[in-house]
Amino acid sequence: MKMNETRAAGPVVSALTRNGFRVDEHVYRALLLTPARAAEWSPPPLEALTEAALASVLDPLPEFVLLGTGPAMRRPPVAFVRAMEARGVGVEAMDSRAAARAWGVLRAEGREIAGAFYPL
Repeated sequence: MKMNETRAAGPVVSALTRNGFRVDEHVYRALLLTPARAAEWSPPPLEALTEAALASVLDPLPEFVLLGTGPAMRRPPVAFVRAMEARGVGVEAMDSRAAARAWGVLRAEGREIAGAFYPL
């Protein structure tokens, strides 16, 4: 599925494929995003997610983390959300397809966010 071309500075998910998220010429099975870069991610099971798993996207601290929870929306662990909020970072959880679409829209608005997308 090709994404709408909402162009923002930095990496944008341009398509969703059977293998994952297309950003530029790369396809990532699971993805970490900042306004400056995209990187492959080896996420823990969602129920074991901690802020340490997102350390590479938390410097500088984003406004919030857009968390794609996989093929369906699932709630992240309460301890993870509390730890992020204690740092002043919100967590917005949704299924990974919706998160990939939201990333481009929010970045086009100039929002300083981070993304962590579990596999589709």
